[in-house]
Formats: sequence, structure tokens, C-alpha cells
Amino acid sequence: MLTILAPAKLNLTLEVLGRRQDGFHEIRSVIQTINLCDSLHFQLSQNMEFKSDTPDWIPEESLVSKAAGLIRKATGCTKGATIEVNKRIPWLSGLGGDSSDAAAILRGLNKLWGLGLSLKELLELAAQLSSDTSFFLFGGTALVSGRGEMVTPLPPLPHMWVALMMPPVSRRPGKTKQLYASLKASHYTGGQITDRLVTSLTRGGEVTASYLFNVFDEVALDNFAGLGKYREQFLKAGAQEVCLAGSGPALFTLVRDKNQAEKIYENLQKRGLESYLSDTLPAIEQVK
Repeated sequence: MLTILAPAKLNLTLEVLGRRQDGFHEIRSVIQTINLCDSLHFQLSQNMEFKSDTPDWIPEESLVSKAAGLIRKATGCTKGATIEVNKRIPWLSGLGGDSSDAAAILRGLNKLWGLGLSLKELLELAAQLSSDTSFFLFGGTALVSGRGEMVTPLPPLPHMWVALMMPPVSRRPGKTKQLYASLKASHYTGGQITDRLVTSLTRGGEVTASYLFNVFDEVALDNFAGLGKYREQFLKAGAQEVCLAGSGPALFTLVRDKNQAEKIYENLQKRGLESYLSDTLPAIEQVK
């Protein structure tokens, strides 16, 4: 059996530069993988079959089945596989779980079926799946641009601990599109916020809260009823700074000290809030 881990991600910065002619938005973002992972288990089989430890997970509604179909069509491979997807990343949270699973499918089937696809070839497939899938073929710390499919690996973020909270607010498919639609021209920036973080990482500098930015922070409270209340609870749990994860509604704080992160996590747990303790991950080993 082949096992591939599919990590969650955090957008340390997320700037929207403007709307593109193709309907997407031009973004500039520094993304970081964290040690909160789905796990995918692959076995050769005559047919394609998906299983999960989460009963209400439907593969046909996930990028997982689309990724498997895409790599089969692109290569003409007629082999099959049984793929078990064990979910740990919360759905529709802004943490990129479905896109990460899709990247794991591309990597896993490439290896299981002995296809020998290069990273470049896998990236061409990933770009057809979602804006985040390309990043998850790299992992670690990276600059993404375009609509998210252009990925430039960066020097690793100094190791940090992450306290995450999944607020119990309504979330539904299409929320990311809705958040983008909520943005006005006044929310657009020129990429300089992201460039400042890239410069700091390149020089081996510290990454403090002042470097973090998410354009969706400015519209999230209008799109997720009650989110402000849970942000306040996160601060009361001991976080110095609380950030929105991607298109939300997950919230996170970065902490250098493990004990401090554990204390924040425990305080969130005591409040009965869905929370996770994690840390940052390095880049994955690349396909040669």
C-alpha cells in the first residue's frame, strides 16, 4: 500500500491585484503548508474505487475523482486503484483540503501506476483542477501568483506553531466565489505586502504578525455571520493576532513558542470550540 499525506495550508499573505479578463482574479500570496493532514492510501486494482472514513464525504463532489480521471485521460493509463481518503482537514474551511487531496492523487497515481510524469507535467494537470492544487505539489513555503497556478518555492519559514480554530458558522460550497464577488476595487493592492514578506524570508528574517495580510479579512465578517464573536474568543484564549485562513472561515495564529501555542489550543478546547494544534512543514521531495 502506498500512503500520501495531503497537508492543509495557510495563506500568510493574500493580495488581490485585480480582476482578470478570464473572470478569475489576479492574486499574489505567500502560502505555507502545516502539519494538519488528510491521508490517502493507494492500492492497485482492476477498477477505480474511492473509500473514506468520513461517511458523508462524496468523491464525485470532490476534486479527488476529477484528478484521478484527469491523469488517466492524459496518460491513457487503463490501470485501476482503490483509494482510501481519511479526512482530517475541515471541509470548506479555507485550509485547502480538497485541492491538497487532488495533488496527492496526482502524485500517488503517478507513482502507483509507474507513469513517470515530471513535475512540469503534473503541474499542467494541477492547473486544470483548482487554483491551489499546483501549490500542493510543492508544499513548504511558496509564492503563488496568477490565479494561483504559478508557484515559486521560497526559503522555508522559520519553524512555527499554529493554533487553529474552526468557528461554528455556516459555510457552503461557492463561498470563495462569493467572497471574491464581495471585493471592491478599493480592496485591491499592488503586491507590495507580499513582496515585503518574500524579502524577509529571502534574508532569513523573522516573520511577525505585521507581515501577515488577507484581503478577505475585510469582507469575511459580512459573509460569515458570527465570525467576529469567535475571533474575540480566540483573542481571549491568548492569541496576540488572529488571521483568517484563505477564504475562511477557519482562523489561526502563529506562535514561535510551543508552550504558548499549547496553552491557546487548550483554552479554545475548554471553550468547546473545534480547534487544532499544528506546526509548519517543509517542502515535499520533488518528482525528478
